[in-house]
Amino acid sequence: MGEMSKKIIYSAVIDSDEAKRAQAAADASANLNADQIDIDSMKITQQYDKYTDENHEVWGIIFKKRMEQLAEFGSNIFLNGAKVINLRADRVPPLKDVNRRLQECTGWSSHGVPGYLPAKSFFAFLAQRQFPTTVTVRPKAQMDYLPEPDIIHDVFGHVPLHADPVFAEFLQTYGKAALYTHNPEHTERLARLFWFTVEFGLIHEDNKLKLYGSGLISSEGEGHHALESKDVDRRPFELERVCNTAFEIDHYQPILYVLESFEQLRDAMVTYAERVLDEAGRLDELESLTKSAR
Repeated sequence: MGEMSKKIIYSAVIDSDEAKRAQAAADASANLNADQIDIDSMKITQQYDKYTDENHEVWGIIFKKRMEQLAEFGSNIFLNGAKVINLRADRVPPLKDVNRRLQECTGWSSHGVPGYLPAKSFFAFLAQRQFPTTVTVRPKAQMDYLPEPDIIHDVFGHVPLHADPVFAEFLQTYGKAALYTHNPEHTERLARLFWFTVEFGLIHEDNKLKLYGSGLISSEGEGHHALESKDVDRRPFELERVCNTAFEIDHYQPILYVLESFEQLRDAMVTYAERVLDEAGRLDELESLTKSAR
């Protein structure tokens, strides 16, 4: 999962004592169990005035370039979400503005983090409808591809979907299951599910194949390859098959899965989460989630 890369882009935006403390808390959380994880200790303030002119320029170049394809081949849910949270080409998005709009729709919010989060800590954010957001911006020399996440991948790529109630419910349910399972097999299967949906998912809409996964939304090369390459095996989404499919991260994806709707993804996740959380003795977590979503 891109959010959990161990590489960090140096930036004045995360050059602070607050960021050092937050990263230390994140590192220490790797040895904690689910109920001990304090996500607030890992958050940092988005020091907006420390973004450079180049940071805003890079955001704008990629925003405009990607929207050329996404206006026609981005999921309607993504495009609607981008409008809801007011993503603009002229500036890196202020998270406080994004969150004010997101909260009204689904109760989700995005929070700055300095870099790498251990897997369980990442899931702990999702389980509380919060998204750990890398606040750095990729260098201009690496605009086309960056192996670690940045705010373009996280906010442009991920966050618009959080404005949709169905996807929002799926992602929180996913976070609960991934956070509380103690079974390595489930952990691996859930990582595959995240990869082939949240990161590299396709969907049928308007009689077209469209992009919704963040890795496809935020990457020019991946986005075009996913839709146009004859070398891609585009398979109908089926949860068991997805969870049994291994993936590699260092090249364009040769296998992608196609949803018919986000309801299909949400319902499959609820069914799987019931099994995972029941085995972990935490079925109450799913029941409380379901009640809060009504």
